[in-house]
Amino acid sequence: MGKTLEQLVRNNIRNLAPYSCARDEFKGEARVYLDANENPLNAPYNRYPDPLQLSLKEKISRIKGVKVPQIMLGNGSDEPIDLVYRVFCEPKVDNAVAIAPTYGMYGVCADVNDVEYRSVLLEDDFSLNADKVLAAVDEHTKVIFLCSPNNPTGNLLNSSEMEKILRSFDGITVIDEAYIDFASNESWTKRLAEFPNMIVLHTFSKAWGLAAVRCGMAFASEEIISYFNKVKYPYNVNALTQNLVSDSIDKIEQKEAWVKMILEERERVSNELKGYPCVLDVYPSDANFVLVKTNDAQGIYAKLVDEGIIVRNRNSVVLCGGCLRITIGTRQENDELLKILVTCK
Repeated sequence: MGKTLEQLVRNNIRNLAPYSCARDEFKGEARVYLDANENPLNAPYNRYPDPLQLSLKEKISRIKGVKVPQIMLGNGSDEPIDLVYRVFCEPKVDNAVAIAPTYGMYGVCADVNDVEYRSVLLEDDFSLNADKVLAAVDEHTKVIFLCSPNNPTGNLLNSSEMEKILRSFDGITVIDEAYIDFASNESWTKRLAEFPNMIVLHTFSKAWGLAAVRCGMAFASEEIISYFNKVKYPYNVNALTQNLVSDSIDKIEQKEAWVKMILEERERVSNELKGYPCVLDVYPSDANFVLVKTNDAQGIYAKLVDEGIIVRNRNSVVLCGGCLRITIGTRQENDELLKILVTCK
């Protein structure tokens, strides 16, 4: 018999009486607002924003096919990542398991929350081995993090191996799909009902071109989302962000055009790089970047910096020796990069 959600949630969080703000207590429209100690001038930004962002969630619900009560919005995806630890992991007692290499914030948030973080190496081809991940689990493992498409490797993790973890692990499995718009696979959000202990993360930072706006999405069961809402700060997504994201959703065709351009450039850049003397391998990518194995990552990185071109040096990351992670830019930006790299021996 697997653990129930109530058993997974920390005792103090389960018993927490959340802060109740003025906008929680009154829903709807009124003629005069004198409840929240706001400045009566400088409309509309004198008013606190909707703490649950219901209008924006309605739009997200339509484009993602997820019910509004199954959506939590945060300050980027980093906020829900941190909330996972705060809701489920008892400091100094519980642990989290993640693949390696992967997105660094899973480990940083574990350290901040004083939770043991266990890394499990991917295979040499960056594929996922479910048995290895499950072997790292013990009775104090509350969370497994899986990033797919993975950062910095760029590849989708094997769905059957992910499903094996979801069916075998009785804790919380977080699937971070920040780059899913650039991949061909269907999102795991389509299977939320099948896996009640699964949390899926999306973001407006990548495909939507809104990294500066800071809006991430967590999709999960209504019960999990209710705990997130209980613990998050009352007004965690400001009105400017809510309005700008809402306007962007109304222009979804622009986002789709950007994705199409990036995918075309990803293929062009990858094919070009494969013929360069300094390039040993260009790994397949399902994201908006490519991981490139070179014969001198540090030297090539320094040369690019001298030319005013910044990529990410992943040479010191496990399994990524000699690798540079290159984000796909505009055609002109990519051409400037290629012009330098083709001269590297």
